[in-house]
Amino acid sequence: MRLEVRRLGLVDFDDAYDLQCRLAASATAGRGFLLLLEHPPVFTLGKNADPRNVLDPHGIPVRRTDRGGDVTYHGPGQLVGYPIVDVRRMGVRAFVGLLQESIVDLLREFGVRAWTEARRVGVWASRGKIASIGLRVRRGVSMHGFALNVSNDLTPFGYINPCGMPCAPVTSMSLELGRAVPVEEAASLFRLRVGGGDRIPRQGSCGGMGL
Repeated sequence: MRLEVRRLGLVDFDDAYDLQCRLAASATAGRGFLLLLEHPPVFTLGKNADPRNVLDPHGIPVRRTDRGGDVTYHGPGQLVGYPIVDVRRMGVRAFVGLLQESIVDLLREFGVRAWTEARRVGVWASRGKIASIGLRVRRGVSMHGFALNVSNDLTPFGYINPCGMPCAPVTSMSLELGRAVPVEEAASLFRLRVGGGDRIPRQGSCGGMGL
């Protein structure tokens, strides 16, 4: 499959969702998209999430979405990846596994020991959960994706039960490594790993995409 990777920078959650919907309409078995971006602070709830897992939003916007999973937080410094691909040949479970292992491999290259757990979706490191995954698949095409904590402020995770788990510890690449990790550094390496580097067309800022 030809995977077109777009590095968008900081994009409002609602604008990013609208873009995903437009791209999903043109995704085929031979052509897919991967959006790599950051969001301004926002809490998102999966379609079946318990709203009581938002303990106190402290003024941060809350959005109900059509993805799986419970509640999570997005903010600057967190790498969000939205793969918009036809997963019918691979299957949803295998696709989730591929996303998880891609994140584990990325973290390994940075020197972060990370792993997956058989009964829970996501990626963990020594101090807690470092990446969350939540998808929606409609007509065989995926939307939403993963959120990897790179250098974002983890304080807002204390305002929720992350992924529906009370007092669940969370961590970031910067916390694990003891140094500031630029989100662009993680995004660039992830893009190289999954998209073949400069052979994949790259878009500019979100403003240039008509968001």
